[in-house]
Amino acid sequence: MDKSLAIKGFIFDLDGVITDTAEYHYRSWKRLAEEEGLPFTREDNEHLRGVSRRESLMLILKGREYPEDKIQAMMARKNNYYLEFIREILPQDLLPGAKELLEELRAAEYKVALGSASKNAHDVLERLGISQMFDVIADGYSVERQKPAPDLFLYAAKELNLQPAECVVVEDAAAGIEAARAGGFRSVGLGQIERVGAAEITFPSLNGVRLADLLAALKKHDRP
Repeated sequence: MDKSLAIKGFIFDLDGVITDTAEYHYRSWKRLAEEEGLPFTREDNEHLRGVSRRESLMLILKGREYPEDKIQAMMARKNNYYLEFIREILPQDLLPGAKELLEELRAAEYKVALGSASKNAHDVLERLGISQMFDVIADGYSVERQKPAPDLFLYAAKELNLQPAECVVVEDAAAGIEAARAGGFRSVGLGQIERVGAAEITFPSLNGVRLADLLAALKKHDRP
């Protein structure tokens, strides 16, 4: 990672960073698990943060083998449950500080992308009323390999016409931080240190975090 390059863009995860759809995902997986007689707890759900739908199902199955058509059917059912839940999402469901930071970035003419494993990212951004704040939306359809592989963020950076080292990834999941580091991106972790401590800098959330705070913390991290 060439930290001498100026920061020109930001790539945001969606769930847990811009809006908290984790509860909707949990309720959707929980419903599916109960229908299939599979154990699934909130602790299990923590391991699904930032992970693709298929890999999430594999984690829930814990080695149980099913034919591919059954796996596809279960993923479709879970997604249908999730789509029912996200119909409830409104602009007031933006997490504190997210919209303010996005507005600052737009005003300062930084490039902004979404980097989410969700295949419903477009719909969620529309419901939140912030689609226009993103130059690029990289989602579950954009690349084959999802986080912790760096492919999604690399795709977003390429679409922004920026090098990875010119971009800051903002994530709340360990898989997302791992992906950012693997791709040569600057990284900001949100949430528990146990989960995002591998990021260059961390904050409890975006609540009260301004652009100047992010840039100052990243610059401070660069000092030998």
